[in-house]
Amino acid sequence: MKYQSDAEQLYEHLAATAELPVERSASRLLGEAEAVADDLRGCDPPVIKARATVVYELLDQIDETGHEEADEHLRQARTLAYELASDDPSPE
Repeated sequence: MKYQSDAEQLYEHLAATAELPVERSASRLLGEAEAVADDLRGCDPPVIKARATVVYELLDQIDETGHEEADEHLRQARTLAYELASDDPSPE
């Protein structure tokens, strides 16, 4: 199911930023987003949609992280969170 695959990718992008030296404010928001993304894996589509909205709102507060690789993970995670939050949550 695409929802589960995208949810897993979202978590992986956020988890990858944990190992990188990023600015303090970005680190806090990324950590919160990672925790929510971890929690949404394996959930039903409506729950994924709701939690992805929270992740997107957290990530939308970050302009940049201060690290080029983390910025790329942020861009990818923001896109995935937006898509998960916007998609029709009906089962495929």
